[in-house]
Amino acid sequence: MHDLSQEDLAQIIGVSRQTIHFIERNKYVPSTVLALKLARYFKVKVEELFELEDTD
Repeated sequence: MHDLSQEDLAQIIGVSRQTIHFIERNKYVPSTVLALKLARYFKVKVEELFELEDTD
C-alpha cells in the first residue's frame, strides 16, 4: 500500500524490523503507543489495523 519494507517502517516507527515482522504474523501484540503510532502513520483508526479476537 505504501511500498515500504519492514525495515523502512520499523525505522519510521522506531522499532526493530523483527517487531514489524511479528506484528504482521500475529505473533506479537503491540503496546498501545506502538499501535497508535502505526495508525497515525497510515492515517487510519487503530481498529482498522487491530481487532480483538473472541478469545482475548
